[in-house]
Amino acid sequence: MKTNRAQSATSLPKAPREDADNRFAKYMVMMGIRIACFIAMAVVQPYGWYTFVFAAGAIFLPYLAVIVANVGQDAAETTAINPERAIEAPRPAQTVAASDEPLVIRIAETPRLDVPRDPRP
Repeated sequence: MKTNRAQSATSLPKAPREDADNRFAKYMVMMGIRIACFIAMAVVQPYGWYTFVFAAGAIFLPYLAVIVANVGQDAAETTAINPERAIEAPRPAQTVAASDEPLVIRIAETPRLDVPRDPRP
């Protein structure tokens, strides 16, 4: 017997806007750390090996920040389930046909044509 489960709304990926906001926040945090490295490089006295660490942070953090910001959410493909195939309508035992396709009822709504229109402009 074929058992299809309906697609869960909680299994959907993040919205593109939310993903972009998260990447922007990561970028801004890393740029804040870079500014702190610039300030620490100039202010911390006496100069020593840690000055080079601050300089390396100020130089290489922009590159890392751009890489982190450009990495979006995982590109895992989600396969959408066709709702017509996911819902199996209960069938009476005597009407089971050779086909395993579920019964789908489609309703199309059309406007009524016999309603008089208002003649005023």
